[in-house]
Amino acid sequence: MSRIGRKHIDVPAGVTVAFDNSIVTVKGKLGELKQEIKSSDIKVVIGDGVVNVERANELKQTRAYHGLYRQLIANMVAGVQNPFTKTVIVAGVGYKVAVTGNKLVMNIGYSKPVEYAIPQGITITCPDTLTIVVSGIDKEQVGEVAAQIKAKRPVEPYHGYGMHYSNEVVLRKEAKTAGKK
Repeated sequence: MSRIGRKHIDVPAGVTVAFDNSIVTVKGKLGELKQEIKSSDIKVVIGDGVVNVERANELKQTRAYHGLYRQLIANMVAGVQNPFTKTVIVAGVGYKVAVTGNKLVMNIGYSKPVEYAIPQGITITCPDTLTIVVSGIDKEQVGEVAAQIKAKRPVEPYHGYGMHYSNEVVLRKEAKTAGKK
């Protein structure tokens, strides 16, 4: 059996989980999330403060869905309690970022500022001019938005200019040396 799929999900006080017509709904203090279970072989069993995900057979696709849906539900339970965050660091001479209204305005070395419209359900803050903090209750959406922002200026390997995650290791290349004989 799947090691991840076998684990039960503890549901803390203040969070409710419902399963109806192949849709899992999780409600908490920060909001509500829904996830459709696309496999009829996966069943969500809700007990007293515990959620289990069970599978009907041992087919390869069903085994894959078993661990996937268990983890998606666990992320939903965690997200409605505490928001997920990703931090993007901006590095470069003259680079700066700021939130203006419902847009993230980035001066990242192009001739004009790059604007990114903040999607609904996501909060973007800039604690300083070189840091972007993306947060929200949906882990997948937070990761997607952070990746889209980071893709606006990939890291340049020689000087390290560009955008990268705060926990990402930026690999630097050695520059060419002139005049060696």
